[in-house]
Amino acid sequence: MTSSRQGDLFDPLCPTREVLDRIGTKWTSMVIKVLAEAAPDEVRFGELRRRIPGISQKMLSSTLQSLVRDGLVARRVEPTVPPRVHYRLTELGHSLETPLAALRAWAETHVSTLLRNNRLAEQLARPTHGEKSPARS
Repeated sequence: MTSSRQGDLFDPLCPTREVLDRIGTKWTSMVIKVLAEAAPDEVRFGELRRRIPGISQKMLSSTLQSLVRDGLVARRVEPTVPPRVHYRLTELGHSLETPLAALRAWAETHVSTLLRNNRLAEQLARPTHGEKSPARS
């Protein structure tokens, strides 16, 4: 598939599915947001980790490697001991911030409704007094 062709999400062999898997994670969205807020400045690894509560060093490293490989984030290493590693969004990365920001805003707007719907679904799935629970597969 050439870069000028559009993908077909419904084709099981389409690489679009892989791209969506990589950019559709909460960690990717948070890294892109932090780097977009810092732009045009760079952000060091440790600062990224401080700004993204709950992310492990391993997950941040893996997420950044993927974003660098995709060309969404640029990485710069200062040859110091220990090395200082800096990250910034590329032009392509900046183009991803707008759709991810819209998705984050949608999630923040609708989170209470989604949580309420989940609680309701769980209540409906529970057997009432005297009912047998549904067989599990």
